[in-house]
Amino acid sequence: MSLIAEERKQEILGLLEMQKKVRVSDLAEQLNVSAETVRRHLDDLEHQNKLKKVYGGAVPVPADNELPHYERESIHIREKRIIGRLAAEQVLDNDIIVIDEGSTPLQMIPFLTDKKNLTIMTCSIPALNRLIEYVRRAEIDARVLFIGGEVSVDHLRISGPVAESMMDDFYVNKAFIATDGVDINHGITSFDLNKALFTRKLIDQAERTYILADQSKIGSRTYVKMSKMDDVYAIISEKGEPDSWVSSMQDKMTKWLSPDSV
Repeated sequence: MSLIAEERKQEILGLLEMQKKVRVSDLAEQLNVSAETVRRHLDDLEHQNKLKKVYGGAVPVPADNELPHYERESIHIREKRIIGRLAAEQVLDNDIIVIDEGSTPLQMIPFLTDKKNLTIMTCSIPALNRLIEYVRRAEIDARVLFIGGEVSVDHLRISGPVAESMMDDFYVNKAFIATDGVDINHGITSFDLNKALFTRKLIDQAERTYILADQSKIGSRTYVKMSKMDDVYAIISEKGEPDSWVSSMQDKMTKWLSPDSV
């Protein structure tokens, strides 16, 4: 590999450190090279474990472990609010729903104020606290059920065998699920085994499952499978689906909901 190519790679890594995500089209323009050259550089850097390729570009290599809840809550907050609003629009009066743990499903709650007679189940401690405040102030018309079980003090969520057993007794209209990765071939994935196992139970007990994922999760795969794409009713994201996914999503009968599609 030429010195110039190595210099371009270092510039890509520098931009990635500053911006947290880089796009092939932007890099091609900034480096004055073809998009194909940029893709080759990204391939090389991914093989060196210096970045993670996602649809249209690259992001930093994910940590081996999921970030604590308080750190995740401040990341991509604008995108998460867009997703939260779109998710809340799928909720109808009288629905029984599950709001999963995670910083993205949490953003649904302020947009549920126009709904009537909801039953809301959650395994998220922050979601429980927020729901209590909204219901106490009569801003959300809902009965709230907290799913009990083993507490993750870092992620402020409930999972484990007790939580799974509790869900055996409930069926819900819609489950709104957080994820660490969405991949057209490998499905919906998580960093955490306990979360993945419990999420499978939520999906099993739901008539419709919605996956809430900002673009940093799209095209990414972590190491614990939560579900196949075929088991998902819709992906909700702040941007449209990758062009290369359209045919496969239609085959799997999985919808894609974004501001451009609704």
